Amino acid sequence: MPSITSDTVRPPAVAGRFYPADPDRLRDDIARLIEAVGPVRDPLAAAYIAPHAGYRHSGPVAAEVYARLAAHRGEVKRVILVGPSHHYPLRGHAAAPYAAWQTPLGQVRAAPTNVVGSSRLPHEAEHALEVQLPFLQVALGDDIEVMPVACGMSRTPDTARVIGALLEEAGEGTVLVCSTDLSHYHDRATAERVDAATAQAIRSLRPREIAAQHACGVFALRGTVAWADATGRRPRQLALGTSADTVGDPERVVGYPAFAIDFPAVAE
Repeated sequence: MPSITSDTVRPPAVAGRFYPADPDRLRDDIARLIEAVGPVRDPLAAAYIAPHAGYRHSGPVAAEVYARLAAHRGEVKRVILVGPSHHYPLRGHAAAPYAAWQTPLGQVRAAPTNVVGSSRLPHEAEHALEVQLPFLQVALGDDIEVMPVACGMSRTPDTARVIGALLEEAGEGTVLVCSTDLSHYHDRATAERVDAATAQAIRSLRPREIAAQHACGVFALRGTVAWADATGRRPRQLALGTSADTVGDPERVVGYPAFAIDFPAVAE
């Protein structure tokens, strides 16, 4: 189904809650998070996995991805964003029918796609893809273009094919960012044990072993891992953390992953 295009701008839904609404503070906060990772010399990967909680909680883990993208500023022209639909019961995949996305740092251009149809409903209140945008603006600059796609209930091979088709359509200078958090609301020790098993399933290219209750972006995540397997790429773990590492209650934590995905000779 071809996408439905629109000349509308999607306003921020979670500015002031998941990240600062003040542009100067937002830019400074992200710059500090990226600088804290330190200098990185990794080759640019084809895809990354990043968390999507409030920056106070998951920002340091997300910065592991964005520090690597920042090291390749000027090489990346477009970012495909895939992640969950938390607020709308979605089956299949839905692009966003917006010409641009607004953040406190300005507008991010959105590219249309002919791979999947589009719908506002999964995107209007969704934070999972929105919170990636300010990081992208700081890491890659104002000329970046995004292609946000929500992944609802779907078969893993179907999502893997969609991801492959999106990347082929987008062409050179494109990277994929899969947005997901991991386990929710366990005590810290349980969360670390559960998330370690999920991380092992990701590294071992075993999407069937990623349980729905262990990753809120499970359909996008399974599809990304299956796409990596089908194309000969391997995930490399950059960081694995929980909200208890920052400001969260250690009895009720959320897990956060950061991975880079590319061919073994590159990823290792």
